[in-house]
Amino acid sequence: MAAPRSILAIDQGTTSTRAIHFDEKSVALATASEPLEQIYPQPGWVEHDPEAIWRAVLKVSRAVLRDADMSRLVGIGITNQRETTLLWERDTGRPFGNAIVWQDRRSADICDALRAEGFEDHVARTTGLVPDPYFSATKIAWILDDMPELRARCASGEVCFGTIDAWLIFRLTGGVRHATDATNASRTMLYDIGKGQWDARLLQRLGIPEAMLPEVLDCQADFGETATEHFGARLPVLGVAGDQQAATFGQACFEPGMIKATYGTGCFVLVNTGARMVGSSNRMLTTVGWQLDGKRDYALEGSIFMAGATIQWLRDALGLFKDARETEAMAGQADEKSGVVLVPAFQGLGAPYWDSGARGAILGLSRAATANEIVRAGLESVAYQTVDLLNAITADMEAAGLAPPTTLRVDGGMTANRWLMQFLADITGLPVQVARIAETTALGAAWHAGLKAGLYDSTQQLAAMWSPSANYEPAMREEERSARYHGWREAVNRIRSNP
Repeated sequence: MAAPRSILAIDQGTTSTRAIHFDEKSVALATASEPLEQIYPQPGWVEHDPEAIWRAVLKVSRAVLRDADMSRLVGIGITNQRETTLLWERDTGRPFGNAIVWQDRRSADICDALRAEGFEDHVARTTGLVPDPYFSATKIAWILDDMPELRARCASGEVCFGTIDAWLIFRLTGGVRHATDATNASRTMLYDIGKGQWDARLLQRLGIPEAMLPEVLDCQADFGETATEHFGARLPVLGVAGDQQAATFGQACFEPGMIKATYGTGCFVLVNTGARMVGSSNRMLTTVGWQLDGKRDYALEGSIFMAGATIQWLRDALGLFKDARETEAMAGQADEKSGVVLVPAFQGLGAPYWDSGARGAILGLSRAATANEIVRAGLESVAYQTVDLLNAITADMEAAGLAPPTTLRVDGGMTANRWLMQFLADITGLPVQVARIAETTALGAAWHAGLKAGLYDSTQQLAAMWSPSANYEPAMREEERSARYHGWREAVNRIRSNP
């Protein structure tokens, strides 16, 4: 009997680079991961070494393919940290400095200028986004302002811009392909998601030559073949999607109204709105969920900058515990009436506030407060921010005549915390389903590649493969839910720079 066909999924994230070798039934045959160092040149700045990313991708990919039957491997799927911005030389592949990470806030002044010039409506109408340092556009503008000698070379096509997916495609194919997919393009704040093309007005205003931008393809497309030197064979790259869109696909949220939340470094909530590009009146983002055969399915998205990163801060900066797994018991032992609230605005606040000037705070401390209460407040902040997003998304969907979500599918490392998952169900009032396959970002990329390769027939086949590993039902009374959330909103208002 022939060995099952398989797919290599590369998941290049904010804090690690992972590769998973999936078989055709979505069983992980091998997994490898490499941590990624965060570089903080000054407050508010976050960078990654692009060569370190490339070395890690090769290392983990080769590790999971070491014992693989390469003749049965049908292709590669790539998913990546979105918005992270990198410029490199087309001829040599040499990067011009470190990559500027999505969390980085150095281009806040450029965003302020765009808003002052009245660009906010244009940005929302064409790109579905808001002027914020989060997105790639103002990062590119900042780099070109900082390195003006590159402008002429960019205009002549000698310099490439890319998010991390485009960087990996370029390096994997030996510089043959400079391409991205529609989901990553939709996160640059340069892409007209209705027309499916780069927006000339924003390019002109920010001084970004179109010649430096990648070709935009479907999520399931021919992104080129890997150079033989990398894996000993020429493997086709067939699927690409930004991490949150890949997770939505991997959560089988194929129908309008289906919603998922991924709890990693940040938290990202996406709801499928189908072929309708639903605009937001509540400062949510309209984005491309996926593009297949030139047709785009859209999503509404809300982003939380600090989810797992908050727990890392409690561990590394405050030393409240040694292992994140301890937080489940600590939260359960905390005084639930302590009144301690942690607002993790260390890099500003994301949706629906978009307040880059906000800063974090721990409020409600008394002499009775212990590490348990602070840890519980950190976990609660993740759930409260999820409610912020769900409330805004629900209002936008109802205004568009769409039914609000009724169940929340979740994935990411924090879903292993049973206390947090129950509190999430309690405070949102929604049943919470934890994905059986935790690595849904990698799975989504694998599914995209598998569909392109003919490994799967349809999304209906994939939907039948999805199942939860755990279910949590809300048990909190509405009065308590409302009172706790009101306390959270009061705390947020106290640390806002633009309430």
